Amino acid sequence: MAIFVIFRAVFGYLFLVLMVRIVGRRPGKQLTPFEFVLIFYLGGLTLTGMVGDEASLTNAVTQILTVALCHYVLASLRYRFDVVAQVLDGTPLILLEHNEWRTDTMSRMRITDDDVMDMAREHKIKDLKGIDAAVLEAFGEITVVARKDDSK
Repeated sequence: MAIFVIFRAVFGYLFLVLMVRIVGRRPGKQLTPFEFVLIFYLGGLTLTGMVGDEASLTNAVTQILTVALCHYVLASLRYRFDVVAQVLDGTPLILLEHNEWRTDTMSRMRITDDDVMDMAREHKIKDLKGIDAAVLEAFGEITVVARKDDSK
């Protein structure tokens, strides 16, 4: 019986890796919320198929294939239609431009000026005067654009 549990675990892992590979990939920092949901959901389905009340490989494979197919269809729609991409991924939002904070956007996204300044310091920008713009990207990272020095 223990060997069957080990077989299910190995099969579930390899099948999940195969499904994620088939469904698509992006660099880690560019994962969208849409793709994070896929990863966690497939992982949960795999786990349920291995240790759940109804630990059936057939059920787990069927559920994973269904979710992978749904993801493939949504990804295809996302690729073909910008509106679908905006709904699933979101759009970049300007947080700071021309030394003016977009306070409405920042409060709606629950981002403080300190969050932006932390990212600016990572880019060796010491103060607000060194920032031309700050953007909250669709994948959740804050991009800081340094002000060009006009004295050069």
